Amino acid sequence: MGKAEQQVLFNPRFTFPDPDKISIMKILPLLLLLIFSPCTLGDGLPDLGDVSQAALNPMQEREIGQQSMMQIKASKQFLNDPEINDYLNQLGDRLVQFSNEPSLDFEFFAMNDYSVNAFALPGGFVGVNAGLLLITENESELASVLGHEISHVTQHHLARMVSATKGDTMASMAAIALAILAARSNPDVAQATVAGVQAHAMQKQLDFTREHEQEADRLGLELMQKAGFDTHAMPTFLERLQRSTRLIDGNAPNYMRTHPITSDRIADIENRVNKQPYRLLPDSLDFDLVRTKLIGSQKTASDAISYFTDALTTHRHGNPIAQQYGLVQALLRDKQLDRAKLELAALLKQAKDAQGAQNNAMIETLTGQVKRAANDPDTLSFYRTAVKNFPQHRALIYDYVDLLLNNNQAETAVKLLTDQVTRHPTDTTLYDLQARSYNQLHKPLEQHQAQAYSFAWQGNLPDAIQQLELAKRSGGSFYQLSIIESDLRELRDMQNAQTKK
Repeated sequence: MGKAEQQVLFNPRFTFPDPDKISIMKILPLLLLLIFSPCTLGDGLPDLGDVSQAALNPMQEREIGQQSMMQIKASKQFLNDPEINDYLNQLGDRLVQFSNEPSLDFEFFAMNDYSVNAFALPGGFVGVNAGLLLITENESELASVLGHEISHVTQHHLARMVSATKGDTMASMAAIALAILAARSNPDVAQATVAGVQAHAMQKQLDFTREHEQEADRLGLELMQKAGFDTHAMPTFLERLQRSTRLIDGNAPNYMRTHPITSDRIADIENRVNKQPYRLLPDSLDFDLVRTKLIGSQKTASDAISYFTDALTTHRHGNPIAQQYGLVQALLRDKQLDRAKLELAALLKQAKDAQGAQNNAMIETLTGQVKRAANDPDTLSFYRTAVKNFPQHRALIYDYVDLLLNNNQAETAVKLLTDQVTRHPTDTTLYDLQARSYNQLHKPLEQHQAQAYSFAWQGNLPDAIQQLELAKRSGGSFYQLSIIESDLRELRDMQNAQTKK
């Protein structure tokens, strides 16, 4: 986050909506059902232009998106890998700067789901399934998906949906929401559920799909072009998904179910990109490293070692630096430290020889992890330098702070974490590390307060409230206690709203 124009859930108080003051809370249970289902977002929304703002203003959209993120993290579907999420944010920010709302504070994140899908939440939250990251063949294809989802957000499609459905009965809207929610796990069951919904309400959802998708395609292509990506990647990616549907009848990727791909839609995109030149762009090393991490994570350590060794030996198609990176990771997981150090030396030499590969943050993080595992005596000084070189790489910072705390350097850890939490106010790992640091410094109020924010962002409101109560009993300044009281009121309001659903 970190932009002045956005309210954030830190610094240090929460900013949850007041149910008595914000009318959107009257329909929040329905919206949370809709939002919590990635299959709903990006579909069935009419182009109502400025009328949409009458339903939801930007602050309300952000608040709903924030609460939805809490539920996603509580569901354990959130892929809590800072390197993958930081990469998605770097790629997404490259596109957002050319959107019609460049100051909107987007947050991109990965889902621990190997089906092919991506979705947008209101207020600037964009989720990408691990399966979609793996099926994209180049960075421009991934950028085409992010550009599409960014456009769903900047066009305020959720607000348009609310405007379109406000004439329906709550019963019909809730039935549609439950049907779409069921579609996440079993589309066939969802279709049966939909059969019981009032026909006109469901048809209203379906009638707007084509127009809505075309709008996101058109704006997404513009973002790709301005950001320097190959726009031809969008129709290429969609055509490949469409072909896969023909080959696997009745088992279409979720992305095609939630973002219907028709021949007319592909033809419209092709007509737009045919006038633009192809751009032969090399993928970034981070794109290959992120995909390598995901491939390795699907395998046991021994299977991953065999897979990457074979890829390197046979010179199988792929980036050899990324394959070497995957091998070192797998060896580290398997606790083969001697071989891991040898393969790491080979990786560092490859990276040094390759243009643009040296000084890579992900490789630097892996180097530090090998050093820590091997109890290398220069590990602390290595991390000190690495964090200076890559001050925003969270995986490196996680490891460095843990190392600092193990060496009783909590003061240094707190200073580093304060800046990071301000930049990433929804990062529960940073709050957990903060709590550990304050505990080491014998500051119970700050310890319990940090732990409360971690629990809250994981959707665990009872434990968050309990931690704030403990913080309050620890004593503190009038200012600190006032903040805690305010946070307690807002968390209890949220808890009461959930209880009433």
